[in-house]
Amino acid sequence: MRNATTLILLAIFFSCQTVRSTTGQARYELFVLGAAQDGGLPHFGCDKACCTSARATGRIETPACLGIHDRETGGLVLIEATPAVESQVALLHELSQVGPRGRQPVDAVLLTHAHIGHYLGLAQFGHEVASTNAMPVHVSPRMASFLREHGPWKQLIEMEQLALQEITSEEPFEVLPGLFVTARAVPHRDEFSDTLAFTIHGPNQTVLFVPDVDSWSKAPELLESLIADVDIAYLDATFYDGSELPGRDVADIPHPPMVDTMRRLESAARKTPGRFRFIHLNHTNPAWHDSELRKKLEQRGFRIARVGERADL
Repeated sequence: MRNATTLILLAIFFSCQTVRSTTGQARYELFVLGAAQDGGLPHFGCDKACCTSARATGRIETPACLGIHDRETGGLVLIEATPAVESQVALLHELSQVGPRGRQPVDAVLLTHAHIGHYLGLAQFGHEVASTNAMPVHVSPRMASFLREHGPWKQLIEMEQLALQEITSEEPFEVLPGLFVTARAVPHRDEFSDTLAFTIHGPNQTVLFVPDVDSWSKAPELLESLIADVDIAYLDATFYDGSELPGRDVADIPHPPMVDTMRRLESAARKTPGRFRFIHLNHTNPAWHDSELRKKLEQRGFRIARVGERADL
């Protein structure tokens, strides 16, 4: 019933809208700006071959992040404010070919939760750096309370550099003129806030972004309901099979292993190759480093998200 109601509301809205830009292209485009877990690659404090090699070759993979561009108005949306926010917003400007934006580098920010790779970049919006003016930041009510109650975030709110927009879970909200997003709570470590997945409803395609979730079995039918009616799904791929962090208890940092996600989605992936794309890969994940493994994933219909890839919404 929830999905049906959302789809009906969105269908009514889009039936009254122009879905193409004046150039004849899809009005909205989405970009991948980062695909790594919170610490990126190379990873601070890691002396394994995965990171020593990356340092030696200059390879950099930034934390999971998406950007959206409205070709009609030039509007920009950032999904996650990661520690690499400066380079990721610069990439968004480059890919969208939007001119200089000064101290309002984007028009809105969406945050999934309060883990370091997803919101620390908000500090760059403060008066010591960009000093933005009432930047809309879409968050859950619990995330809003966390930001209002703790420094340095509360200073950015008090100085009106950030303007929190509280999201009602499972109700579409407009993030750019004519572009709607639906948030849905997913189970994940909730020390400071709850965690959201975002479904971005474009006139031509719908994209799911769920970079963090504890497990699919924790909430029966969660995965199936999240991917329903979605054209592209960016899914948590922190760990490949859970064995790549010897000496650490992965129960302390739970995520669904890629092998489990692929088992659940095998049939659907073969029917629509490229529909399911893995994002938020830990620096130790062999899918980052093993080209033969990536080839096998692709043969099964799955993809690893690539920085710079674009989808018309």
